[in-house]
Amino acid sequence: MLKSTMRWKENSGPSAHTALGFGVSPLVEQLLIQRGITSAEEAKRFLRPSLEDLHRPEHLRDIDVAAERIHAAIAQEEKILVFGDYDADGVSSTVVLLEALRELGADCDYYIPNRFTEGYGPNEEAFRAAKNNGYGLIITVDTGIAANHEAEVAKQIGIDVIITDHHEVQESVPAAIAVVHPKCSPDYPFHELAGVGVAFKLAEYLLGYFPKQLLDLVVIGTIADLVPLVDENRVLAAEGLKAITSSQRPGIRALKDSCGLDGIVTEEDIGFKIGPRINAVGRLQDADLAVELLLAATYEEAAEMAEEIQSLNTERQNIVAKIAKEAEAMVREQPAEDSSHVIIVAKEGWNEGVLGIVASKLVRTFDRPAIVLAVHPEKGTAKGSARSIDAFDLFHHCMQVRDHFVAFGGHAQAAGMTLELEQVDKLRKALNKAASDALTPEDFKQSLSIDLEVKVQDVSIDLIKDMSQLAPFGMQNPKPLVKLSAPMREVKLIGANKNHLKFVFAEENIQLDGVCFGKGDLYPFLAPADELEAVGELSINEWNGRQKAQILIEDVAVRSWQLFDHRGSKQLQRTVQLKQEEETAVIRFRTETDINWLSEQVRVLDYETEGLANAAGNITAVVLADLPHRLEDLTFALRHLQPDLVYACYDVKENAYLQGFPDREQFKIFYAILLKQKMIAYQQLEDHLKKSRGWSAQRTKFISDVFFELEFVKLDKDQISINPSPSKRDLADSQVYQGLKEAIEVEKILYYSGYNDLKQWLEQALERREVIEEEAVNGL
Repeated sequence: MLKSTMRWKENSGPSAHTALGFGVSPLVEQLLIQRGITSAEEAKRFLRPSLEDLHRPEHLRDIDVAAERIHAAIAQEEKILVFGDYDADGVSSTVVLLEALRELGADCDYYIPNRFTEGYGPNEEAFRAAKNNGYGLIITVDTGIAANHEAEVAKQIGIDVIITDHHEVQESVPAAIAVVHPKCSPDYPFHELAGVGVAFKLAEYLLGYFPKQLLDLVVIGTIADLVPLVDENRVLAAEGLKAITSSQRPGIRALKDSCGLDGIVTEEDIGFKIGPRINAVGRLQDADLAVELLLAATYEEAAEMAEEIQSLNTERQNIVAKIAKEAEAMVREQPAEDSSHVIIVAKEGWNEGVLGIVASKLVRTFDRPAIVLAVHPEKGTAKGSARSIDAFDLFHHCMQVRDHFVAFGGHAQAAGMTLELEQVDKLRKALNKAASDALTPEDFKQSLSIDLEVKVQDVSIDLIKDMSQLAPFGMQNPKPLVKLSAPMREVKLIGANKNHLKFVFAEENIQLDGVCFGKGDLYPFLAPADELEAVGELSINEWNGRQKAQILIEDVAVRSWQLFDHRGSKQLQRTVQLKQEEETAVIRFRTETDINWLSEQVRVLDYETEGLANAAGNITAVVLADLPHRLEDLTFALRHLQPDLVYACYDVKENAYLQGFPDREQFKIFYAILLKQKMIAYQQLEDHLKKSRGWSAQRTKFISDVFFELEFVKLDKDQISINPSPSKRDLADSQVYQGLKEAIEVEKILYYSGYNDLKQWLEQALERREVIEEEAVNGL
């Protein structure tokens, strides 16, 4: 039995009478209903995202005030500064608003703070510098909702501030001349726009028309910032993907070439290729390079910058790997109580720009909220990023202990913060207590929401294409997850480091490939022919122009008992891997059997002692170290213990099965020779039978032992002779005779059988619950 590492939540399908009436397949209809879409009109809007479904920007509070001030600044040739952020959302927001302002003839420029010297968001020094440089108006994009102090500073120095943002609103809203923010706009129907979405709304309002030419920028921030891809965001993402696919913007073209993108751009291309490269710039240096790339006038200029960004992204990946390794080691070395619910690690010298990525890796590794901080001893502060699990609202709980922070901001699942060094331990205790009070053990397991169950024969290219109608996928509209239950035909390790699994499932002469990344450590715990339950995404694998359906697996489980076949292995210490979480026992039917190869601490149950009877109910895994004398002995042991895992680790000593069992004719031959000779030296008899009949020494000895036990012959030193007055007895009365028959049967079934035959026999042994009193008494 192999337990799943995540919680599986199976969505209930639509009721039998439910029908959308939109001409979609039953499968798509089911998926739509699971996403809360219950009418044909809703289905149409979802499956056919249209620009007509976007909300009017004038419903955003203060957007009219903001536009009036901006148009006034343009008319008066007043310098305007767009104040952005250093991530992909902030960079794309900056470029969107800059292009709109320049189209209107504004005298404008941009400023993005340095992550390392200034930190996140507006700061007083930057505002004062803007004033000194002649700027009369600052417009923030993707930032500013927490800039209360900076807004006051702006008032004092005589510079107007317009804030456009989408992050969570804190206790109070900054005193800017306008705050354009969906969550501050009761009349605006959708509150989950990305920062670039808000900037785009302002651009549309300013320009007086819908600027489709900016959609190739809007899609970058919308997808990269992981906002819910529903409602307006779905429209912007869908239309934006079309726009970026055909974009002639030099910066976009160069960036796509750098990513190796040719053809239709998908949400995954944005999320895993384009977005990370833009983010890499601000993580390692000023984000200006990313802005200039998107503003580039020629492809040649853009290509040079894209190459530099590619180098930065590679450097970023190396830095992340190094810090993640150090952080993981720190977590494992911490006292258990320090990271029992929330992980906080801090170290001097860590690059602040990548700590959010490191925090995400820790969350995936330990299933805990994680805060990763870079320590600055000269300032007496620690600064970093946090990521959370679904069940723990990071923003809410951190706001409950806001006094521990110098600065804080973010979302339910991600945040950034600065705090004094002496507050780190206090924050650790406070958040661990909050999580302890709010969460259950199940909350710490990642969850998978299963949309439907499929069989191998259900999976096809057409099915996958049908499901793709729900794209683009993202937050609140994830790729459909399916559960597949099927026997494995094959499982093997793949990848340069052998840390991935490749499966072949087979059912009704149909095969399906499955790939499970990063779970190579499960390989020793998967047995041939296991009925595997796998949860993952269906996809199309293209190779040499051929398309093939496959499942990309996220989690697996085996619900039934498992057999691990190590019969005859000479390398048991290397090949047998026991699960530490299982209560394991080794059963010996012969006390002389060597079990020194077992390095784990396991219980030893000798069948001929009373230990087996006392082990019932506690043992979940059984190692069979040797063969039983009788099949009944093993049957009783298995149904008494009912293990979930059985390791067959025995070898044969005598090879009784291969030697075979003498037939009655051979017994007659042996006896006839003795009748004729009356008495003969045993060695002479053995040599004669070997030469004349080809018998082995073991065959001669077995027959003589049977006859001796039945008192048909006498043995006197090295001489064997006929008993002149034997009792009339059947060969089957001999224990030696019966013992060999038992040994042959044991070896035949338990050793020389194929895997499936052995598992079938053990299955029957495990399922028989009745306890025969005669067997229970024997040796127990």
